[in-house]
Amino acid sequence: MATESKVVGGTDLTAEALQVAEERSRAYLRELTNRSVYPADSAVAALAQFHEPLPERPCRPADVVRTLDQFGSPATVATAGSRYFGFVIGGTVPAALGASWLASAWDQNSVFRVMSPVVAEIEEVVLGWVCDILRVPGDSEGGIVTSATAANFSALAAARQALLARSGWNVADDGMFGAPPIEVVVGDEVHASVLKALNLAGLGQKRITSVPTDAQGRMRADKLPKLARNSIVCIQAGNVNTGSFDPATEICRWAHESEAWVHVDGAFGLWAAASPKYRHLTAGFELADSWATDAHKWPNANYDCGIVLVRDAAALRAAMTISAAYLRPGSRREPANQTPDASRRARAVELWATLKSLGRQGLAELIERTCAHARRFAAGLRDAGYEVLNDVVINQVLVSFGPAETTQEVMRRVQEDGTCWCGGTVWQGKTAMRISVSSWATTEEDVEQSLAAILRIARQVRS
Repeated sequence: MATESKVVGGTDLTAEALQVAEERSRAYLRELTNRSVYPADSAVAALAQFHEPLPERPCRPADVVRTLDQFGSPATVATAGSRYFGFVIGGTVPAALGASWLASAWDQNSVFRVMSPVVAEIEEVVLGWVCDILRVPGDSEGGIVTSATAANFSALAAARQALLARSGWNVADDGMFGAPPIEVVVGDEVHASVLKALNLAGLGQKRITSVPTDAQGRMRADKLPKLARNSIVCIQAGNVNTGSFDPATEICRWAHESEAWVHVDGAFGLWAAASPKYRHLTAGFELADSWATDAHKWPNANYDCGIVLVRDAAALRAAMTISAAYLRPGSRREPANQTPDASRRARAVELWATLKSLGRQGLAELIERTCAHARRFAAGLRDAGYEVLNDVVINQVLVSFGPAETTQEVMRRVQEDGTCWCGGTVWQGKTAMRISVSSWATTEEDVEQSLAAILRIARQVRS
């Protein structure tokens, strides 16, 4: 039966499925620049084809891939293209896409070194590269996870472990029932992923102290409260709306005077450290105790690829180590002991391919180019008489087209037009369209084409 499932009529089913996948993938990528960024209503409606009873008999693998492409590809959002500017979503650099195909063929479980020596080794190497790029202490412990939410959770679990251990409390043994209190300090514009991570870590929201932020969303150092020793301070490197950076040097020094733990939510902004032009924005963040970021944003690795880094390696291992009678890890670093997951795919391979292919120069150029594109958007919108609400410090642009209803209508028509895709937000009480330039594939021509479409639609709406 196994032989029959592999070869039918002299055809290798795996080879046939891979050939169809390659042909369909190439065609999909070729057509990205010519299609609407958001799928047509008819394509979304056609997804009804997937609502069928589970087949009774096996289907030919190549036919399964063809069906997936026929009905799935038209209903995708063209985030892999060059004119998607929503939600700080990057594309995938070519080497990462190729590495993803190969890693899928390997089908490695990267939980322990004995299960995949290659992935364990590559993960150790690439995390060292990330520490170097982000200017985080090189002896920090790290792991590769699904997202910034998972990275924030992992770091906060390590913080919880370390802070409570000072009071003689063992979280692993005794849980959080009756544990000494931990206070949490965040900025008014803390990202929702940090709040979710705090909930997952059992720290809740009633113990959170919010610090006022300034006109750009930065935490105000002059409003910082007095801290208890068992405190966690969460700061931002790259506000999701404005791209602004909290005053890390001042906050870290203030927090460490009380022996508090400082955690950095740097989902995309931390990567500014890779650019000589923008590195100054990340000054002081190296003084923190833990960091969370995403490689699927600015570096343009594949989805999904989050990264957690913790200065206190023992605290991260204590929070994350997995043990069982049949699990016998070796003496070297074991990936499972730095992340919440046991079974986990080989994300490290794609991240390694991303950074290897870009190198220092390519990564810096990617960051500087996308920031330049954001400045061009801002300048074009200002010149046309529209209000840019933020200081465009990196790759984020917030623009208002007038009253909330007008801005919302412009956004709706831009999304419907399909030339580009931009999302919306409400920032400091004002409705805005948010333009996030994150993709390696975006060119000056893409920016001009998108800007022209936005301005054309805004004129139509306002007239």
